[in-house]
Amino acid sequence: MALQPGESWELGVSLTLAESREPGRPQPCSPVERQLEAVKQAIDESSEEWLSHEAAVESNSLLLNQVVRRSLLDLHVLESSLNGDRFFAAGVPWFVTLFGRDSLITALQTLAYDPDIARDTLQLLAQYQGQRVDHWRDEEPGKILHELRVGELAQMHQIPHTPYYGTIDATPLFLVLVSRHAEWTGDLNLFKELRPNIERALEWIDRYGDGDHDGYLEYDSTTKHGLINQGWKDSGDAIVTAEGPLARPPISLVEVQGYVYMAKRAIGDLYERIGEADRAANLRRQADELRRRFNRDFWLDDKNFFALALEADDRPCSVISSNPGQALWTGIVDTDKAGKVVDRLLAPDMYNGWGIRTLSRHERRYNPIGYHLGTVWPHDNALIAAGCRRYGYDAAARQIFQGMLEAAMGFDHYRLPEVFAGFAREEYGVPVHYPVACHPQAWAAGSIPYLLETMLGLQPHAFEQRLDIVNPDLPALITWLEMRRVRVGQAVVDLRFERGVDGLVRTEVMNSQGPVEVVIQDQGKSGT
Repeated sequence: MALQPGESWELGVSLTLAESREPGRPQPCSPVERQLEAVKQAIDESSEEWLSHEAAVESNSLLLNQVVRRSLLDLHVLESSLNGDRFFAAGVPWFVTLFGRDSLITALQTLAYDPDIARDTLQLLAQYQGQRVDHWRDEEPGKILHELRVGELAQMHQIPHTPYYGTIDATPLFLVLVSRHAEWTGDLNLFKELRPNIERALEWIDRYGDGDHDGYLEYDSTTKHGLINQGWKDSGDAIVTAEGPLARPPISLVEVQGYVYMAKRAIGDLYERIGEADRAANLRRQADELRRRFNRDFWLDDKNFFALALEADDRPCSVISSNPGQALWTGIVDTDKAGKVVDRLLAPDMYNGWGIRTLSRHERRYNPIGYHLGTVWPHDNALIAAGCRRYGYDAAARQIFQGMLEAAMGFDHYRLPEVFAGFAREEYGVPVHYPVACHPQAWAAGSIPYLLETMLGLQPHAFEQRLDIVNPDLPALITWLEMRRVRVGQAVVDLRFERGVDGLVRTEVMNSQGPVEVVIQDQGKSGT
């Protein structure tokens, strides 16, 4: 309808809501009923078609089966495309668009289920890689975008999201996903195709990402319309000091240094594979030097834990937070410190019975419904659990996995939301909903699938046509589990995991097609 100035119209809309038909009831007869039935059937067929191409999980646990199915269907809902490339939109309703960090992490979480979306995501983000210095959009050459918007405010240049580049971690995560995709597929073609983008990303980390030349990747937004905080905890009040005030930029986040370490080590391995040994050795030297300085400068002797960040003048933000758990995932933490970090993360002030809080309840700024100040994020817990497994703390990873599974029972359709409140389990008995959480949300939907990959010990070596299964471990409620259509290089594998009377989880290769060797390294036996 077209309205002239001062003119008004009144429009009424009425809806009839009814429960779905019971078995045996008559088929729909009205045009509206037939149309709704056709839409529902089309959605169901589309969902089943999508699931048929993913790795499938079935177990004796009805809870796990429901949560995994819901997670994969939510990922189907969030699958989007741009310029012919697929990616996972970040979340409904606030972030249904391309995000650097979110889309990358979700693609990484689902490599064992469908590595093709990771390839498309990388190619798409490479198209939008930063080309120039643009303070309005926090853009710099080589930087991977934070968020792309195409609505009215973006078209009118009222917001800088065209795209906006205010993220400190998307660029190293881009490199991490390149390397992990190669490990699962055994294919260097994508690495070779994106090599100019990879070189620019590495240059951005060293040149633009370290403004004060202290050797750490850091951020300080240059636009008043951008984000004050540019790590995954990107709310304005997320990065705080022990005394309570906000951290002063430039800010070097603890987990981001781990992303850089992981990226340089992994990309170095790919350079080694194409015969550039000197380039590979140089990247590894940079990573090792970063690890040495990191364990010196971020470690808090008085707390046996890592600082959340270094603020201006490299002053530690000595609060207890979940961020060092993600540093475990990257491998940057020295072995003698890992156990102390794990123990601290699972202490009652951090672990609320469902998962690990973003901030200790003993900290001044703790707020159980603060977006990043005491809430629980499923994807954060999934990465932390992977870090626990990396350093051999399997019981801690199992506790996190079981907590996330049980938390899913407290949400509609067994759907883990973006975030839930940090109130302790003993206070309410159910996880308290966060008022405006996205659901479905991409990296929340990817959390249980990724936790399964982690707990089952799946370690791909597709270049060697091999899949290692290292010490598979599952919560007691799961006695057997089958994972089918796992793609490693050009091969597909079906696996069965079963708990014996001795409590150990053992692995059986039910079927394999294509060139792959499955090497089982579990607590009960080792073999091929």
